[in-house]
Amino acid sequence: MTAAGQLAAMTLLNKMKNKSQIFRGRTKQKLGRATGNRRLQWHGLADRFGGNMRQAGEQLKDAGRDLSRSRRR
Repeated sequence: MTAAGQLAAMTLLNKMKNKSQIFRGRTKQKLGRATGNRRLQWHGLADRFGGNMRQAGEQLKDAGRDLSRSRRR
């Protein structure tokens, strides 16, 4: 596998992890609401926020990579 292929695979894996963290947070938050457990709600919110921040970081890295590729051409 080439370096670019490995990078793309790592990026895809990171994006999938981020999405699963967001989903896990959403699930915790809804479960906390249903049971009246505020602690679980807040942990869910924190997971969602963390996943969204990581996702934004991945998008920023992708934009930087795209910019550097376009400048090389």
